[in-house]
Amino acid sequence: MVQFLRASTGDGALFDLLEEYGRAIQRATLLLRDLVRDYPEGAGARTQAMVDCEREGDRIAHDLIHRLSERRHAGAADRPFEIDDGFRLATALDDVIDDAEAVADMLAVYRVEATTEQAQQLAELLVGCGEQLALALAALRRDGDLAPYLVEIHRLENDGDRISRDAIGSLFELGLDPLFVIRWKDLYGALEDTIDACETVAHHLEGIALKRR
Repeated sequence: MVQFLRASTGDGALFDLLEEYGRAIQRATLLLRDLVRDYPEGAGARTQAMVDCEREGDRIAHDLIHRLSERRHAGAADRPFEIDDGFRLATALDDVIDDAEAVADMLAVYRVEATTEQAQQLAELLVGCGEQLALALAALRRDGDLAPYLVEIHRLENDGDRISRDAIGSLFELGLDPLFVIRWKDLYGALEDTIDACETVAHHLEGIALKRR
């Protein structure tokens, strides 16, 4: 049977990588929030910063998966969580930054001239999700209670669903230019996908927390 480690005996390097990923997600969500809020001002530098953040996320994911593989090959009995759960968590974390970078790229590809209030609201919700994920990942090390952070992520995701649904609905009510409708329907969907990716991480963390009890 797998023995789950407590804070005093945990795999320090593994927890370091998880916390590093939490900080990377925070940076990505803040960059995207600022990009969406001020667009197109500073767009070039912020879009490049998003690309750099995505590459850093890939590097952390690679290191995290490598560390998990080492633990599996070593046959270590004591693990912070099951190795397969760790692989799924690493993939889900990587999706968050990938999705955020995709939104930044879409703003340029779709030649957006200015962003909408609803897009800014969704980007702000994403910052909240990033903050809660970082706190939850840090709580893993000390075997803390993840529930408050995960509940808040679920609440933010529900808010995101509502804002996205209303925003897309309004596109078809106002008689707007079809190209504008297509552009913003895709962008709202991409922002919602990024928030959903945060909730997917929350689901994986919830599963890990339940098994550690």
